[in-house]
Amino acid sequence: MTITYSCVANGRAVLAELALTGGSYQEAAAKVLRQALLKAEPTTIIQIGSYVYHTLFIDGITYLCATDNGLDTMAPSAFLRQMEYNKNGSRMVLSTVKSQVSDVKSIMLRNIDTILEKETETVRILTEEAGDPQATAEELENSKKMPKRTWWKCFKIVVTTLAIPLSIIIILLSAHVIPT
Repeated sequence: MTITYSCVANGRAVLAELALTGGSYQEAAAKVLRQALLKAEPTTIIQIGSYVYHTLFIDGITYLCATDNGLDTMAPSAFLRQMEYNKNGSRMVLSTVKSQVSDVKSIMLRNIDTILEKETETVRILTEEAGDPQATAEELENSKKMPKRTWWKCFKIVVTTLAIPLSIIIILLSAHVIPT
């Protein structure tokens, strides 16, 4: 006895299938699924052509396999039970994976929040340092004028420093206090 085809279906929709040998199993599987749904029994055995189709119906899911020997019913039954058992095992694996994905997601969200907080703080600091653009422009313009103002002040001090003694000398010369 060889299991040549197997599938898992929800109603008439085949969710997954595997054919170990060449052949057109899809049409026969569709007929078997239709008949199994009409019978609504937990297990059915239907022969189509040279293949015997065994089904197991649990919780709305149909497990189906095709064999080339109609006399053996134990091996296909065990195979279908194993398919159903693996589904329950995969639920546990799936829930574990979902839990891990949820944990990773929460860690990533915390990391993103931390990065956004740091970026917000950086933007706030830059904004405070930049201040008002108009004020910054005026400060730049004033800083350009500072050397001119400083030069003019220095020039006034030099002129005043030279003018006062020169005036005193001229006054003293004109008053003939200093002999010429």
